[in-house]
Amino acid sequence: MKRLKIDQDIRSMSEFRIGIASFLKQVHDTKRPLIITQHGKGAAVLLDVGEYEAMQEKIEILQDIHTSISQMENGLGVTHNDAKEMILQSLAK
Repeated sequence: MKRLKIDQDIRSMSEFRIGIASFLKQVHDTKRPLIITQHGKGAAVLLDVGEYEAMQEKIEILQDIHTSISQMENGLGVTHNDAKEMILQSLAK
């Protein structure tokens, strides 16, 4: 996801209502999120679908890494040589 440009990517709810189509195009073209405010406070974030999916993928990978680290810390890891042997045995079948 590209970095937010404060002067272009923060809009009030009333501005958003008036220009929904143009803001959707902006988010799609720039790949930057659009922050929608209500009464001067952040209310919602509009993201391009592809950017949202990429973000979800990254979160899943980070969760897998966190789980792996936790498993290693609890002694549930497998040495490189043992893992290699297990893979070679499964390929030989």
